[in-house]
Amino acid sequence: MLFRSAPIVPKAVPGAPVAGANSFTESQAKARIEANGYTNVSALKKDDQSIWRGTATKDGKQVSVALDYQGNVVLTLQ
Repeated sequence: MLFRSAPIVPKAVPGAPVAGANSFTESQAKARIEANGYTNVSALKKDDQSIWRGTATKDGKQVSVALDYQGNVVLTLQ
């Protein structure tokens, strides 16, 4: 019998988001952000430091989010 476990959602490390070569595709970035409890993820763009940035909803509020190459998802200033 196979059991499905909840996705592992790592805690963001201090200093995140961390610049570096990001291999996440846009759909993988969106899924990773959603796995961290965000909904309505949109406007994802990879910046010049290879950090995915976009907007999402968390606890009923629209926020800016970032995903770095290590998989850290963090709130960012709008």
